Parts: sequence; C-alpha cells; structure tokens
Amino acid sequence: MPTVSEALQHLDRQLARARQSGCGVVKLIHGYGSSGVGGEIRIAAQRRLTEMASRGEIRACIFGESWAKSGEQSWALINARPELKQDHDLGRHNLGITIVVL
Repeated sequence: MPTVSEALQHLDRQLARARQSGCGVVKLIHGYGSSGVGGEIRIAAQRRLTEMASRGEIRACIFGESWAKSGEQSWALINARPELKQDHDLGRHNLGITIVVL
C-alpha cells in the first residue's frame, strides 16, 4: 500500500511516460479506498489531476462517476475516440477510476 506521496509520484511518472510514448488517453485506476468511503489516494489523485487540467498540463480528466455516454465531456471524447465505447467502465459510475486526456 503506497503512501499518498508515493502514489502521486507514481502518477506523475506514469503520465509522463504515457505522454512520451504518444498515448492520448489513459485510464487511471486509483481505487476507491479500502474503507469503502473514498480513500486518501483517490482524493489526492483527483485533486492533482484537476490542478494539472487547470494549468494546461493535461487536456482533461473525467472522474469515473462521470464517465458515461450521457456526460457532455465523456461524449465528446468518445466521439473523438470511438474505441472508448468498448471500455467496460463506461456508464458504470466506477469511483475507482479517472480518464485522463493528455
């Protein structure tokens, strides 16, 4: 079990690696927390991604609870990348994931 700091460092490294490899979209699996009430890593990762989006370091992030065809941001991404229609988390309101658009 990583600490929040270790998890955020890993997040930063993996996003940089994905960007360098030319990946345009990443599904981040951060989990929901072992207590079932929303873990510290989830909250910290979502905060970090929101800050990165506001600074223009990533294009967008879509939290799992909003990852559905009915969501405006999700639908725009799905239209741009139709292969995402096959994602098994789409429409499942999975609080343990976040879609990151690089």
